[in-house]
This record gives sequence, C-alpha cells and structure tokens, in this order.
Amino acid sequence: MNTPTTGTLAENILRGVGGPENVESLTHCATRLRFQLHDGKKVDQAALDALSGVMGTVPQSGDRFQIVIGGAVAGVYSDIMNLPSMSGGGTPAPKSDADVKAEARAKGRGRYAWLDNFFEYLSDSFRPLLGVLLGASLIIAIASMLDAFGVVDFRSADKSASWVFVDAMWRSVLYFLPIMVAYNAAKKLKIDPWIGATVMAAVMTPNFTGMIGSKTPGVETHVNHTLGTSESVAHVFGLPMQLNDYGGQVFVPLLMVALLAVVYKGLKRIFPENVQMVFVPFFSMLIMIPLTAFLIGPIGVWAGNGLGTGLSWLNGHAPIVFAIVIPMLYPFLVPLGLHWPLNALMLVNINTLGYDFIQGPMGTWNFACFGATAGVLLLSIRHREKDMRQTATGALAAGLLGGISEPSLYGIHLRFKRIYPRMLVGCLVGGVIIGILGGVNTDAFAFTSLLTIPVFDPMIKYIIAISVAFFTSMALVYFSDYRTKEERIEANAERDAAEAAARGEVTVPAQAAPADDRELVAVGATAAAGATAGATAGTTAGSAGTADAPAGKSLELAAPVAGRVVGLGEVEDPVFASRALGEGVGIEPTDGRVVAPVAGELITVANTGHAFGIRTEDGVEVLIHVGIDTVQMKGEGFDVRVESGQKVSVGDLLAEVDFDAVRAAKHPTVTLVTVLNTADMGSVEPHTGQDVVAGAPVVTVRR
Repeated sequence: MNTPTTGTLAENILRGVGGPENVESLTHCATRLRFQLHDGKKVDQAALDALSGVMGTVPQSGDRFQIVIGGAVAGVYSDIMNLPSMSGGGTPAPKSDADVKAEARAKGRGRYAWLDNFFEYLSDSFRPLLGVLLGASLIIAIASMLDAFGVVDFRSADKSASWVFVDAMWRSVLYFLPIMVAYNAAKKLKIDPWIGATVMAAVMTPNFTGMIGSKTPGVETHVNHTLGTSESVAHVFGLPMQLNDYGGQVFVPLLMVALLAVVYKGLKRIFPENVQMVFVPFFSMLIMIPLTAFLIGPIGVWAGNGLGTGLSWLNGHAPIVFAIVIPMLYPFLVPLGLHWPLNALMLVNINTLGYDFIQGPMGTWNFACFGATAGVLLLSIRHREKDMRQTATGALAAGLLGGISEPSLYGIHLRFKRIYPRMLVGCLVGGVIIGILGGVNTDAFAFTSLLTIPVFDPMIKYIIAISVAFFTSMALVYFSDYRTKEERIEANAERDAAEAAARGEVTVPAQAAPADDRELVAVGATAAAGATAGATAGTTAGSAGTADAPAGKSLELAAPVAGRVVGLGEVEDPVFASRALGEGVGIEPTDGRVVAPVAGELITVANTGHAFGIRTEDGVEVLIHVGIDTVQMKGEGFDVRVESGQKVSVGDLLAEVDFDAVRAAKHPTVTLVTVLNTADMGSVEPHTGQDVVAGAPVVTVRR
C-alpha cells in the first residue's frame, strides 16, 4: 500500500488508517491519537511514519492503532473530526472509545479482563487531567523559583494578596482534583458525570469542611497525643461521621463512583424513562452523599494513608531499595498506563504528610528516558537522519520542558529494542544515588522537568541524581547506537538513497519500493554516489558509475536458481511488476540453491538472506531477490554463504533456501533478477517462458 502524501496532515492520517469508513472510534490523550479500526490490516504504517508531524506509530491488538503526534495532538484530532468525510457522508459516526471497549469486554476476550478494566478505569479517570496537572506543575515551578531567589517567601503565612492569589492558581487543580476525578470516572463508567462530581463536591463544601475542628453543636474533636494529630467526629441524626478534608484525595472519588455506577444503573431500571431525568439524579444523590460522608470517604482516606504509610516505611527503612525500585518500575508502567496508582499516591502523600517522597526517585527515570532520547538525537545528527532528528528534538523538548515521556517512549524507545536496557542503567544509577544521598522530597505535585527542579528538596541531591541518570543513558545510547550493526547499515543506505535522489542521481524511485525492501532501493542509490566517491562495504550500489564503460557491449545474466522463467508482469508484487526496480525476470524455483547470476562485487547482502546486490566491473547493477515479502521471515530458512564486499563469479553459491519453509509462511517463492540501472543501459532483454537450470542465460543486457 502506498498512501499519497498530498493534503493536510489530518487528511493524510485519515488516508493512512484506511479512510473514514475504516474508523470505528477516535480519541486522543496528551500525545497520541487512538484509533479503533474496523480492519487494522488496512493501515499503511510506513506512509504514516513518513508524515511530517507524526513522531511514530504503535500498532496494538484488536485492530487498535496509535499515532504519536506530541503536544499538537488536540489540534490534529480536531482537524480530523472536522473533516467532511468524518461528519457523515454516508459513513456511520465513529463510536466513542468507551463504547468500543465495552463491546470488547462483552465478548469476554482476555483471561484477566477484570484487571485490564481496573487499570483502564484508573487511567481514564486521570488521563484527561494531564493538561491541567501539567499547567499547575509549571505554576508551582515558577513560584518555587521565585522563592529560591528570595523574591517572595511562599511558605510564609503573611504573604500579600497577590501571592495568595498565585497560590490559588495551582491549588485550584490539586484541591478540587477529587471532583474532576469523580467526573471522569463517572463518564468512564457511562453514568451522568455531573452526578459523580456533585456527590464529591458535597463533602468539600465550606459547610462540610467548616465543621472540622469547630465548636458546631454535635461535633467532637479528639486529640491523638501519640501521633500529634486530631480527629473530628460529627453526630448526624444520631450517627457518628468522621470528618475529613477531602481536598486532593483521589481514592475516595474512585471508590465512590464505582458504587455510584451500580446505584445509578439500578435506578434507571426501576424508574420509567419519562421520569428518569428527575428521580434518578435525586435518589442517586440522596443515597450516595450520605454513603460517601459516612463510609466511603473515611475508607478511602484510610486506604490512601495506609498505602502511603507502607511506602513511607519502605523509604525510611530501606531507602536505597525504594529509590531503586521506583525508577526501575516506571519504564514498564508508563507504556501500559499503569503508573496512575503511584501518581495517585503522590497526591495522597502531599495531602496527608505535607510532602511526597516518590517523585524524587521517579524523576531519575524521567531524566534517564530523556537522556536516551538525547543520545538518539546526537546519533541522528551524526548520521544525517532528518526524520529521526525531528522526532527526537520534539520528544526531548516535551520531556525537558514539560516532563512528558510519552513522545520519547512511543516515538522512539519502544521502536528500537536496544534503547530500553541502556535507559534502565540510567534509571538504576540515578536511583542508587538518590538512595545513597538520603532521598529527595517535594511538597508539591510536579511533572519532573527542568522547570520543576526547584520544588525538590534537597535540590542539589536531586540535580546530581537526575544529571547522572540523564548523561548515563545518553552516553550508553550514543556510543553503542540504538540500531544493530545491520540496521545501521540499512538505515545509512536508505539515507544515501534519499540524498542521492535529492541530487537527481537515482533512477529507481524510492517511494515505489515496499516498506520492507527499502534496502533494495539503496542498491540503485549509493552506487550513484559510489561512482564518484566510492561505495563502502555494507552500503548498496547505484546507477551511476557506468559513464566510462565502453558502449555496445552485451552481458548475459544467468539464472540464480533452476526453474520456470516468467516475465515481471506475472509477478505478484506491484513494485517488481511495474519495473520500478528495473527490467528482468522471475523464476519459479525447483531447487534451493541460489547462485550468482553475474560476476562482480557483492555490494548488498541482506541480513535476512532474501536479497543480494551485485555490481559488475563495468557498472551494471543486478538485484537478486528471493521470494516476495520474505524479509518478514527474518532469515528463517535462509542459509547465507557470502558477505558484503565479497567478489563472486557466475555460479558461486550465494545461499541455500528452504523453499518449503517459504511456502509454509505463505510467501511466493518466485526469485527475481533485475537490472536496477536499466535506464542507463541500451536495452535489457528478458528471455521468458522456458525451464532452465541454474547458470543458464535468462537476461541479455546491451550497453
């Protein structure tokens, strides 16, 4: 599939996922578009990855597909949803993401669906708040910087009205977070979100919180001399009710909404539809507000405090273990969306202890992640990889300035398996330093970025730990590369092909080649530069380098395998059939021995063994491609007997191939021989319709 790249980014993305008719639902988070598709096989992932503005793509099971955009995701989402083709046009309106997930759950897929649903509930209750949490985090960072430079003492109780107002700007998010979480959680469970918000708001009104520690009749306050704390209990209609300040609590709304969903849906079954608008909200509030105040609220506070106390114990008794475990866990929790429970605990700690001890070690993971991205950025500059340079630059900016790791993870790290082990070393080293130095705390919830460094105490310890984590990951990625040796060779060949094309030196159009065979395009590309600059081993040869060859000569290309010779028009591959990779023949093989069809130098030997590029002494570029899409077999069934840079003669064994394995993998076995620089030849004449043995002439090349 080859998706056109004309039009807006929104139009190109929609074409890349198979058109509006293939979109079942579309949502977005802070950095990613989340598609639920009718048929995931219709996605043109290569074309999407090539789009300017797309940081990366993440195929998922169940016909789900994610496209990493970065900070501009909301605008791109809006552009897509506003396209005429998405607003009707005979196409059913996309269902909501919640509808699609509910249908999937109804089918009973997954052995532990309840666990997936639980984490999905947590994640979707917090994810929409990412923007306001980040905004509050940056306001806190600015305030902390002003405090650090002595402009104003934000810890003083005698601040002026101006600075009290600044406090309110960020406290608004953290204090009223329970109401926001309740709204999102209710929406997630497909009940009226305003009822969830109202129930939570009822125990956060000044009327309710004003009773805490007051002399209101019916309110008793008890002092715990052991812990130095006090508890207030109100006697409401003769029943004791523990009073708590629920500002910043997150477990309470999560527990409350889970029960509210049962009550709400039960009431909808009881009342007729024509009176549901009045009585369902009324009875929901009448039941859930007392339940929350008397039971769920205290249980949620106890649960949050208990978890926080347990982690606090570990932090106090085994600080090094704690400081290592947190940054080593996060790289695996974040991609799965399982980090929200820990984020919730941070808020509980701040609310109950007045400080949090998790964010410091967590910061070392974030900066190890950003360091790995910086290593990729340096390599992309070194190797002149334009697309990766753009992706890494955007991801690094989002990380260092916003503390957001998703662009790095989804745009780069999860695409290259060599990055994670190197990044984990940075996490480990940073965690060890935090533990040895005695831990780092913060009294505010902050996204760990350069701008929020002042909120951590002791700041110098935090700076040391995150710096070491950052530079360790960066150095490991840079000096050992995020690509394997073979991947680097192919990437550099593809780069050379693109650069040669930009100079007008390539006769084979790169966009015509299938995504899995881009290294073949390089066979015709780098030799173009090689004629004047010399091709290097591991890169592939191109169409230049033939200008000085004597005219009028002819060259016979031999069959690389025994079998039936067919024309390229009969081959089940549109690229070869269109002659985009030159004129030649296909051979339906009867034997697994693949031999050299011409004498010359092996400029390309695919590490999977499915393709070979040979350049003759007078500059004819010959491609031998074994099977169609056999690159997907990753070398299984291919026994390669040569290496790049080796000189071969006609009939020399290149590889032995198990064609039965190729057939079992459902790939065509036809083996192709083409002249990549056909345009530079006088003529290329295929001899088809015959049965041949390996070494028999099948193509005549005339200069």
